[in-house]
Amino acid sequence: MKQQIKTTEAIFPMPVLLISTFNDDGSVNVMNAAWGTMANRGTVALNLTETHTTVENIKARKGFVVHIADAKHVVEADWFGLVHGRNEPEKFKKSGFTYEKSELVDAPVINELPIAMECEFIEYQSGDTGLGVIGKVLKTSAEESLIKDGKVDIDALEAIAFDPYTHGYYKVCGRVGDAFKEGAKLK
Repeated sequence: MKQQIKTTEAIFPMPVLLISTFNDDGSVNVMNAAWGTMANRGTVALNLTETHTTVENIKARKGFVVHIADAKHVVEADWFGLVHGRNEPEKFKKSGFTYEKSELVDAPVINELPIAMECEFIEYQSGDTGLGVIGKVLKTSAEESLIKDGKVDIDALEAIAFDPYTHGYYKVCGRVGDAFKEGAKLK
C-alpha cells in the first residue's frame, strides 16, 4: 500500500550539476544546480531563474559548462550551492578547484570534475512552462580513468544525485539491468 507524502518541487533523484561561467570581471562563477536535464540529443535544459548571476553570465557570454558532480567532490559541490558569489567574492578560490578556459565557449572548464559539457547558449525560456536556459552541447569530455570500452563507467564515476525529500546526496552506481533487454523477459 502506498502512503501519500508531501509533494516537492522535484522528482527523485535529481542530478547534481555544477554550472560554470565567467563573471563580468573575468573571475570564475560556479553554481550547484539540480534542475537540469537533456531536452533532446545534444541540447541541455537548466531550470534556473533569471535572477541568478549564472544566468546573467550565460546570457552575456553566450556560453557555459555543465559538470557532473561526483562523490569525491561532494563538499565542493555543496559549497557552490550554499554560498552566493555576490556575498563571497573568493567562492571559487575557496573551493580549491582550478580551471582552464574552454576553447569553444567563453566559460571555464573545471579541472577537478570528471565530466564537462561545453555548451553554447541558445535561448532563455521564461514563463510558467519555460525551461530556463537552453544550450547546445558542443563538446563532452570525461577523465580518461573513467572510460571503459569507449564509454563512461558509471560505477567508477560515482556521480551524485540530490534527494529533495531529505536534502541528501547519494552516489549513483550499481548496475541493476540492461536497458531494452530486461523487459523482453516478459514477452
